[in-house]
Amino acid sequence: MKRHRFILLIVSLCVVTIPMASAQPRIIGLEDAVRLSMDFNQELAMSRLETEKARARVSEAWGSTMPSVSFDGMYSRAIKKPVFFLPDFSNLSSGNIIPIEIGTDHSITLNVTAQQILFNSAVFVGVGASQLYADAAHESYRAKRLETIAKVRKAFYGALLADEVRAMMLENMNNAEENLHNVEVLSKQGIVSDYDQLRAQVGVENLRPVVMQADNNAALAVEALRAAIGLDVDAQITLKGRLAYEQLEQAVVDNAVGEAMQTNPTLSALRLAVDVNQAFVDVQRSGYYPTLAAFGNYQYQAAKNNLSISTNDFIKSSTVGLSLSMNLFAGFQTNARVEQAQFDKQKSIEQLAAFELGLRTGVHSIVLQLRQAQKRVEAQGKTVEQADRGYRIASSRFVNGSGTQLEVNDAQLALTQAKVNRMQAVYDYLVSSADLEQALGIIPPYVTAHE
Repeated sequence: MKRHRFILLIVSLCVVTIPMASAQPRIIGLEDAVRLSMDFNQELAMSRLETEKARARVSEAWGSTMPSVSFDGMYSRAIKKPVFFLPDFSNLSSGNIIPIEIGTDHSITLNVTAQQILFNSAVFVGVGASQLYADAAHESYRAKRLETIAKVRKAFYGALLADEVRAMMLENMNNAEENLHNVEVLSKQGIVSDYDQLRAQVGVENLRPVVMQADNNAALAVEALRAAIGLDVDAQITLKGRLAYEQLEQAVVDNAVGEAMQTNPTLSALRLAVDVNQAFVDVQRSGYYPTLAAFGNYQYQAAKNNLSISTNDFIKSSTVGLSLSMNLFAGFQTNARVEQAQFDKQKSIEQLAAFELGLRTGVHSIVLQLRQAQKRVEAQGKTVEQADRGYRIASSRFVNGSGTQLEVNDAQLALTQAKVNRMQAVYDYLVSSADLEQALGIIPPYVTAHE
């Protein structure tokens, strides 16, 4: 009995541990995060569907220019046949009218009708408008892709920054604990005062909540990255890589404003929107023009007083012709529709002008931020080297008895601040570079290679 219980316990442990072992965290770098967002980001998926919908509209518009063929059939059973009236020819002087039934009890009619529009301004203008709309939707989708890529990149940089700050705070904590250990050893030997030992203890305790806050910030940054990618909240990810300074080509930065006016996808979409609204003006104006169409009809019909109908009972008939229709007066509705379409076009022109101005200003601001961040990165690199050297000198002086605990704390604080400043400068540069590449419509090569 004990042996059976032992076996059940082992099986239960296996059942519990197997799912836990299978839920391994996914290790992702920057390129992995961006590629995953192309597959899992919900906003990007909705934009992709809108593009497909626009393509379907193009097909629908082209279908209006093609022949239409329809079939209809009808069976009828006369419950009470209609009549027409004739005079009583046998006795005309009586003035009597004789009702004569017409038709049959059963009738079947089969029709095949074909129609081809020869001229309709709305149809042909609509084809061009639908293609412009599809092109605008494609540019909007490209803009959404760039927005998603930039969003994921910035979230990934933020997660790396938070992770490196956490690692630095843990290193500071280890340094403070090591320093406390040295102070305690020197205090037992009577080399340092109780005040120095107290300051070292306080320094360690002050760092504990900082480390906890850094842990929390790192977890929140990973959560923001997971949301930007579009992964489930339960998906476990581990970051790969470090916050490295990668400088953009100087030519890209120098020519950014002019290049953005040519390659920005949102700007292209707005330009196409102006053309689309002009096409809608032309569509509404088509209400003034006639419609000319060719048609043909083939009819197959039979009529009988019983249901013993065979193919020999059917009579064939066919017609072809042209139809012309034109709206002569519609209560000034066409004028009103044209006027509304013109207002929409003017509105899109104003939106385009406003976006162009905002894009120029935004790109110029990003370039300034890039250059400022670049100078900060270069300056803070030297500051970190000097602060690190100062900390090592202060620690050595304290161990040798020629320095104070206050000098060590000040040197540690200066080193921490220098490292944080440099990391923040690198982060600001990378974020600005992501914003600039989004404005310029630059898609990273690893994204296109993935597709």
